[in-house]
Amino acid sequence: MVKHLPKILDRDDDRKCCSQWFCCCQDNWQKVWAVLKPGFLAFLKDPSDPKPLDIVVFDVLPASNGIGEGRASLAKEVNDHNPLRHYFRVTCGTRSIKLRTKSNAKVKDWVAAINDAGLRPSEGWCHPHRFCSFAPPRGLTEDASQAQWYVDGRAAFDAIALAIEEAKSEIFICGWWVCPELFLRRPFRDHASARLDSLLESKAKHGVQVYILLYKEVALALKINSVYSKRRLLGIHENIRVLRYPDHFSTGVYLWSHHEKIVIVDHQVCFVGGLDLCFGRYDSGSHQVGDNPSEIWPGKDYYNPRESEPNSWEDTMKDELDRLKYPRMPWHDVHCALWGPPCRDVARHFVQRWNYAKRNKAPNEQAIPLLLPQHHMVIPHYMGKSAEIEIGNKNDSIHEEIKRSDSFSSPSAFQDVPLLMPQEANGPDSAKIEPKLNGFNTLHDLHGQPSRPSRNSFFRKSKIEPLIPDMPMRGFVDDLDSLDLQSQLSSHVLQPGAEASEMEWWETQERGDQVVSADEIGQVGPRASCRCQIIRSVSQWSAGTSQIEESIHKTYCSLIEKAEHFVYIENQFFISGLSGDEVIQNRVLEALYMRILRAHNEKKCFRAIIVIPLLPGFQGGVDDSGAASVRAIMHWQYRTISRGNHSILHNLYNLVGPKTHDYISFYGLRAYGSLFDGGPVATSQVYVHSKIMIVDDRTTLIGSANINDRSLLGSRDSEIGVLIEDKEFVDSWIGGKPWKAGKFASSLRLSLWSEHIGLEAGEVNQIRDPVIDSTYKDIWMATAKTNTMIYQDVFSCIPNDLIHTRISLRQCMNLWRVKLGHTTTDLGIAPDKLEGFQDGDVTGTDPMERLKSVKGHLVSFPLDFLCKEDLRPVFNESEFYASPQVFH
Repeated sequence: MVKHLPKILDRDDDRKCCSQWFCCCQDNWQKVWAVLKPGFLAFLKDPSDPKPLDIVVFDVLPASNGIGEGRASLAKEVNDHNPLRHYFRVTCGTRSIKLRTKSNAKVKDWVAAINDAGLRPSEGWCHPHRFCSFAPPRGLTEDASQAQWYVDGRAAFDAIALAIEEAKSEIFICGWWVCPELFLRRPFRDHASARLDSLLESKAKHGVQVYILLYKEVALALKINSVYSKRRLLGIHENIRVLRYPDHFSTGVYLWSHHEKIVIVDHQVCFVGGLDLCFGRYDSGSHQVGDNPSEIWPGKDYYNPRESEPNSWEDTMKDELDRLKYPRMPWHDVHCALWGPPCRDVARHFVQRWNYAKRNKAPNEQAIPLLLPQHHMVIPHYMGKSAEIEIGNKNDSIHEEIKRSDSFSSPSAFQDVPLLMPQEANGPDSAKIEPKLNGFNTLHDLHGQPSRPSRNSFFRKSKIEPLIPDMPMRGFVDDLDSLDLQSQLSSHVLQPGAEASEMEWWETQERGDQVVSADEIGQVGPRASCRCQIIRSVSQWSAGTSQIEESIHKTYCSLIEKAEHFVYIENQFFISGLSGDEVIQNRVLEALYMRILRAHNEKKCFRAIIVIPLLPGFQGGVDDSGAASVRAIMHWQYRTISRGNHSILHNLYNLVGPKTHDYISFYGLRAYGSLFDGGPVATSQVYVHSKIMIVDDRTTLIGSANINDRSLLGSRDSEIGVLIEDKEFVDSWIGGKPWKAGKFASSLRLSLWSEHIGLEAGEVNQIRDPVIDSTYKDIWMATAKTNTMIYQDVFSCIPNDLIHTRISLRQCMNLWRVKLGHTTTDLGIAPDKLEGFQDGDVTGTDPMERLKSVKGHLVSFPLDFLCKEDLRPVFNESEFYASPQVFH
């Protein structure tokens, strides 16, 4: 019996006083059925009910209270002065539920079973794993853990669109910003059906359940208008449910955001990384600055937040920017797809966040259901030896069609309900493998008809390991997960026929053959078997956990500390602190500093290469009165990088001297082009929004987290990411010596570097060794320096190292505005002719001729820009009265 739930209306009006499991004689106690699994405890009105009344998703418990009991217990007996009453309490996260049974023996059974499910195995959900993550490492054996990367929005959005098109059961979407009118394929006029709202409507009409979790912004601070997105999405179909969170007044959370970017399809494939499904993110490796007439970026998708943020998103096809005068801001990002247990770990995170938001926002709204994680053994790689089962026919793998009501099951026969207590082994047949989903045989649909093969032959064969018969937790494990049905259902998430092109791309990189054009190098990576671990930043306000989890932060610091040869970082922000910094709390900078000192003391080569935006991607010129937020972020980044006693370059110069740049260097990205045929030549920074780190060409971190306190401390913004460690290796070089590089990590780095420095397909071998001087200094650094000089000659664009004060910035801006008549916020318009002198005469050169020498997009980060200014907000600016934590 439970008493924390609202009144349950029963068909027989609760005439019976006792049930098989719980009994009560008090009016406010109610009978429920309890379903116990290794990862959760659910309560149902009756065994065939498709929707749970409540669910406790097990999560990391606090450490012991110091009296030798180990970790705190999930369930404990509750003593009562009345010997006829028998209680126990389940406590997890912020929840504590009191339950009652009809006997003390039942109490002991339930307490033992619940604690056994969450606590006894050291790898259980209630124990922290490596980096104090809620999720364990996956892929230590062949458990079908796979990953694939995508560079820039075009590749990622196409993969996401294809996954949505193949959805059969459920779609989970979580975003900081979601635009229903976003086209996932371009040119947009040729792909009307690939608009996000159209894709979701098509699937919802076929019974797919769609759950969308939006960040509820503070409207005065952000213009992403989640109210409009929610209203638009809810109007599509009844099978689409939307929650916005948090409620700022009731939670008291005003400063922090939900920052994850997640798409999960059928618990079989998920996408995580830096890309929100919103305007401005679609881009390719060419990073065009213009689009007139509109072909690629319709209406408000032609986006440049440095110039203007739309006040309304409702008329999405109406331009916000004048395409004849202003460039869009190109967008560089990295995303990845995951299959297997890592995908289900991401889904578990989504379920945990959805349920927490549901309880807080819509506790009594029947149309918004609670979700259950699709469960699997927590650490499948501890299972030991077992036979392999191969699924699939000679030609094509079979797609097992799954149809469920909401996230639990459809009304079913009594025998389909999961067992309430651990199941004992009943001989050899007890380990028989049958693919089921919450009790349903997934080889058949709900009417008992065999599922049909997929039209597109979208699925591949894979090998799976069953549970071994003597698994201690065997009775708690869903048949679905012991079989790892994901292996059957995993999709390539590319266009049909893309599997071959994936291998061709990888082989092309190995051979150096000129098979693909320069702007298509490595937009989609090889799908590789990897060791994966899901990491995140969450706390009580964001996910209802009892513990603050900062596993992304811990992962960054650990990987840098253990790096042997190099770390390559791309991030939207770079704000961190050294040891002893009492303001900035994350220690990514300290890890870099100590690793470089170790390399210097050992006289070994080590490189830290960091690519960040040239300017914060917020509205307003650097000197504008309304741009205090832009300047504040610049202050904290320069404080981290080069200015003052807390900066890494200042401290390294004191110890290492001029050789500092042999160890660490900073860069940005920039693009140029004509706004239209015969129109002005414009430039814009390529906004670096990716959040990745590649270590030694073997390990990759991809996610949504920025390098700042907001993202990394766990108690502030909520984030999710994945650590990917290669299991497949290729021959390569590091430091002039042979090196086994990871297939995933090295191919991603080669793709990114090829794009950034403008290499053709056949030139990729020039950068295969990332640390040798001929790569790092003669190609990477030299390209950045040359490109920076050309942009300065043509545009005098901002930011640059020649402007040290706001006065000189104003003078420069005024000079170019008078000279050109019109320019952009950051001086992004070239003159019709570049003035020069030849034989004493003034000559004019076409700026495009000069710009032809630019290779790729890499430029040097301007370390001396406004170096003589204090960029912090002053007393007459509203930002002065805001908490500094907002900016870092």
